[in-house]
Amino acid sequence: TGKGAIMIEMPTPNRDLSPLTGYTREHWLAAADAQLNAVRPFATADHSFINLPGIASMSGTISDGLEGFTRTFILAAFRVAGEAGADPHGHLDFYRCGLLAGTDPTTANPWPRIDVTRQAMVEAASLVLGLHLTRPWLWDTLSIQEQDQIILWLGHSAGMPVPDNNWVMFKVMVQEFIASTGRPFHEADINNGLARIEDWYVADGWYSDGDGQRFDYYAGWALHLYPCLWTLMAAPRVPELASQKAALYKERLARYLQDFPYFFGGNGAPLFQGRSLIYRFGATAPLWLGALMGVSPLAPGATRALGSAALRYFNDGGAFGVNNVLGCGWFGTFRPMTQIYSGPASPYWTSKGFLGLLLPADHPVWTAQEQTGPVAAADSVRVLHAPGFLLSSTATDGVVRLANHGSDNYPGIVPSDDPHYSRLAYSTHTAPEYCAPLDNHMAVLDIQQAPSRRTVIHRRESTTPDTLASAHRPVWGDEAVETDSQWRITSATAVRGPWELRVHVLESDTPQSATVREGGYAAPVGGAVSSHLIPVLGWGHPGQGSAAQGNPGPWESGVELATGSNPMAAQTRIPWLTGEYSGTRSVHASLAVLTGDPAVVALLEGLDPATIAPVLDDSADNSGNGTLTLTITAPDGKPLAAGYRLQK
Repeated sequence: TGKGAIMIEMPTPNRDLSPLTGYTREHWLAAADAQLNAVRPFATADHSFINLPGIASMSGTISDGLEGFTRTFILAAFRVAGEAGADPHGHLDFYRCGLLAGTDPTTANPWPRIDVTRQAMVEAASLVLGLHLTRPWLWDTLSIQEQDQIILWLGHSAGMPVPDNNWVMFKVMVQEFIASTGRPFHEADINNGLARIEDWYVADGWYSDGDGQRFDYYAGWALHLYPCLWTLMAAPRVPELASQKAALYKERLARYLQDFPYFFGGNGAPLFQGRSLIYRFGATAPLWLGALMGVSPLAPGATRALGSAALRYFNDGGAFGVNNVLGCGWFGTFRPMTQIYSGPASPYWTSKGFLGLLLPADHPVWTAQEQTGPVAAADSVRVLHAPGFLLSSTATDGVVRLANHGSDNYPGIVPSDDPHYSRLAYSTHTAPEYCAPLDNHMAVLDIQQAPSRRTVIHRRESTTPDTLASAHRPVWGDEAVETDSQWRITSATAVRGPWELRVHVLESDTPQSATVREGGYAAPVGGAVSSHLIPVLGWGHPGQGSAAQGNPGPWESGVELATGSNPMAAQTRIPWLTGEYSGTRSVHASLAVLTGDPAVVALLEGLDPATIAPVLDDSADNSGNGTLTLTITAPDGKPLAAGYRLQK
């Protein structure tokens, strides 16, 4: 957390009801009101646009002003609906004024048409969700002419093409709201959207955000959230279909929530992986949704504790900045982590984190005493095959680590290295560097010492429990694609406690010589955790199969201090290892450790690398068949093994 950070002023902590965070429903209401009141000075005179300070998105300032209205409007909707219409700050009156002005095409500055400014489609979904939730206190009080005016603006979205990802649910929500008013609607948008997300459901509660391997928080805050809320909206119109879909969506959500609570560290932080992380504690939306839909595997007090810890983490860290206005970053503004589609108001998808306010004040989520989440209860290792994540946590320090062997978001928005997906590992206590990849990255250095980058991830079958493996073809340059590469890096990861064993096999189509480099976690200098990278098997180890070639080479190790390139800290410390590759195949292994446990640090300080005693079982043959498994004695004296099945 930031020192001297500016925070939302909260009520006195309630340690009786919430011994872990001190936060209760009153704190969530206070946080909602503080944010809603904070954005009002940036509204136009008619309240139709909220123009927050910052760099414009690719959609332009007009779209950004609309975004400021709609994304804070859903926060107002959660706040007012959750209090059964009680609105002491007059939030709905404020947004009513802007709603009518923005949808009036005769005004000097109306909202952009949805079929002209595509981003307005996203914002229309937020608008209708807010209108649905506050129907008795806002929509039902409008005249027929005023309602028609709003429907006319929404109707421009009917049948329009949208990106083939979570956006299809925005069309579903808009048309369902129009249908709920009794006016003509475009039913094909609803049917097509609901059908399309079925193509992206993988397994175990996980959706990919569109075709390919796009696994991140969109699975929860979009592809679970909107379908579940749609069933509540659609029940009066199509009760049988809504009931059928609700059963399916709730089953998937329940399965997703078996793993999802493990994405939150003991410090309250969501795990730093994937795009749109400026939405911050919006990541808690599926936790509240599980309680709202009645399928959460968590105890009510644990749900609130996880959600409140995330809110407190960002509040204490200064995320709300000057005058309680969110910036585009993690704590403060950090432009490099902001996608090109994001503008100054985009962070207010954090509003989804206030979904829990829809649960009444007497709901057990609000009345039960806080309970610790699963990460604090015991060390854990979870293999999430659907997204290709190896998720581990340690109770002593609350650190959660994710080894990524499945999510590549390829092709991405920009062709260059994407730190949100391309790294080997992520955590709740560290963020990747936004510069040439070093941290948690295995690279071949070209003749100019530029590191290769990781694009498409190809999954491989592992040979040991609690292990995942994948391969990629390293490339250089923004325009390069994997078919340009004559290299292949196959990596396997196994984790137990703080010990993360990484095994890498580097192969080249023809004999090559190159410097190879691996980096560990980028730990904040002076932070709660330290990062270590211990050599286990040196570059140049040819393996034991007949296809193995190469000459053993010496190790080099060091630490790089990076400044100004990380959203979590002004300066970070990144351990690295390098070696020389020669030939067509080489095996390398390391032990990456990210820990906040003094006992683990002490164990590492006195570690004799010889005690790791690696044993390589490499049965590769000339046709590329066989298996490769490396077993070590971890610093705690227990064995740890990682490996994969060979595949040309």
